[in-house]
Amino acid sequence: MSFTVPSPRAPSEGCAAQWYRREFGWDATDGSPVRLATGARFDVLELPADAGTAVLRRGARTGPVALDGPRVRLLVAAGSAEELPGLLDWLEWRGVDLDLTALGTGGAMTAPPPPGRCAPQGAAVWLRPPVAGRLQLPALTGLGDSGGAPDLVRLVDTAATECHRARLTRTARTNARKTRGQPLAFS
Repeated sequence: MSFTVPSPRAPSEGCAAQWYRREFGWDATDGSPVRLATGARFDVLELPADAGTAVLRRGARTGPVALDGPRVRLLVAAGSAEELPGLLDWLEWRGVDLDLTALGTGGAMTAPPPPGRCAPQGAAVWLRPPVAGRLQLPALTGLGDSGGAPDLVRLVDTAATECHRARLTRTARTNARKTRGQPLAFS
């Protein structure tokens, strides 16, 4: 007689996928890790963790925010990924290496465990978790009332600024390490 011992993570992961489907109507895959499809219910702005945490420190109005390794993921309204290149151009960031990308239709992100559940070390986590019934995602709004949703243009501008600052800071640190201990040319 043979039997299979279920993985100790499987029930938790299955529950997580069900939770995302039930609470938000998000397309969540079962398995390890749980993945959330982008493009239908939300898109994702993705940026380096140092820039993403700086965006949060600045008090930017965001929707849910996840940290997955070296990247921060800001959930934004569906369709926002398509708008990112035009917004960056309009905000005069064209040609600047920002390391700011977007996931839209056909993409997916690793799902952090639902709020209140322990995440394995190194797993994605929520920095600002989604809240059922109060989920407002940054959107591109016209003039007038945005219904209280955070403004995508302001969020993209803040994210671009912090991506640029973070890149300059990383470059300055790298250059300082390279020149430390080198004699001056005139000494």
